[in-house]
Amino acid sequence: MPFRVAIVGRPNVGKSTLFNRLIGRRKALVDDTPGVTRDRREGAAQLGDLRFTAIDTAGLEEAPAKALASRMREQTARALAAADVILFVVDGRAGVTPLDRHFTGWLRKGGRPVILVANKCESGAALTAIGEASGLGFGEPVAISAEHGEGLAELHAALRPHAPEDAVVERGASEKDETPLPAPADRPIRVAIIGRPNVGKSTLINRLLGDERVLTGPEPGITRDAIEVPWEAQGRRFALVDTAGLRRRAKIEDPVERLSAADTIQTVRESQVVVLVVDATASLEKQDLAIARLAIEEGRALVLAVNKWDLVDDPGAALKELHRKLGFSLAQVPGLAIATVSALHGRKLDMLTRAIIKSFEIWDKRVPTPALNRWIQSVTESHPPPLVKGRRPRLRFARQVATRPPTFAVFGNNLTTLPEDYLRYLSNNLREAFDLPGTVIRFELRQSDNPYAER
Repeated sequence: MPFRVAIVGRPNVGKSTLFNRLIGRRKALVDDTPGVTRDRREGAAQLGDLRFTAIDTAGLEEAPAKALASRMREQTARALAAADVILFVVDGRAGVTPLDRHFTGWLRKGGRPVILVANKCESGAALTAIGEASGLGFGEPVAISAEHGEGLAELHAALRPHAPEDAVVERGASEKDETPLPAPADRPIRVAIIGRPNVGKSTLINRLLGDERVLTGPEPGITRDAIEVPWEAQGRRFALVDTAGLRRRAKIEDPVERLSAADTIQTVRESQVVVLVVDATASLEKQDLAIARLAIEEGRALVLAVNKWDLVDDPGAALKELHRKLGFSLAQVPGLAIATVSALHGRKLDMLTRAIIKSFEIWDKRVPTPALNRWIQSVTESHPPPLVKGRRPRLRFARQVATRPPTFAVFGNNLTTLPEDYLRYLSNNLREAFDLPGTVIRFELRQSDNPYAER
């Protein structure tokens, strides 16, 4: 088991800034607005010769039962139960507040070692607050500045006595030396769960995991950070990423929501499979199609998860209408994988898992060059390119130059005049010939050199 360190404290004391500092990259959203972090997120961290799993948590707040802040605190409690050490962060500038004192008793009951950390101590003005923090009963606080990277040596010294031997690496050892990357076939499939707010993305992830891992509720826009969690199903490993709901840009006014939207878009770019979750009772809306086109433009494998299917009165008619809309609005990916599910009741989730795996395999498929050239010869003979200004483009041969998505280089003459509708014809024919439904197909047109051009 990895050495696990949970970062807790009231809102806006710099927990996410410290988390980002420890993992060495900007993974958690950071803003001056209190309560930006709601779900707990984990990341591989290193501090000197210590390697551990850092856990960022929501700000500790008092709230009535069933309120959003109360559910956030439940997620923090789960993080504390799984942690080996707790970093209790207070604001070194503002000093110790009644809320800080209130939660000290809660942390003591957990039975985990607690290290008191006074953040924002880049100036001498924090000295008085550090003295106040000593009265909380967790010993002398470690004064740091997460934003400027100050005091990390002292934080390392405080963590080191609690770390098991397997968490300590030889100084100077590189990540590559100690933990070699798994072979591509053994790496988990990274799956982004995206969609409009309140369509059931977080509920779907919890059902797939069989655990209340991410926050859910009737309030739209609960998820803000992109939360990655490991998952295994049907003999495959996955990294599921819950994301914030995407609304139309014109409707976004809150700066935190803008950060969340940018985080979601970045998650799409870094993922392999994108599961677009839509509400079966709302059909396909313009924003659903806009999100689908984002995944297509980024060249990701795409799966459509139609959630709340248990609420549909006439499933046959609804599915027929769905296929009609997709054929018209997403014609660039015919045969798109569709899974009709109910995240709330856990229905047909196996269908969704199979669709994810199949879409990934198609997206990663390689077509042999001899078969590809036999196909291009056959297709151009049966339906040659049209004449353009008296000259006909000639397609000589082709080869696949990349996967993820399948990308094909076509060599020939006068290819710059090849019409777009003929490229669509080639794309659709290629899908049918080599069983590539529902995936993005890209062509690179490469003009053959004319040996007589300079004579």
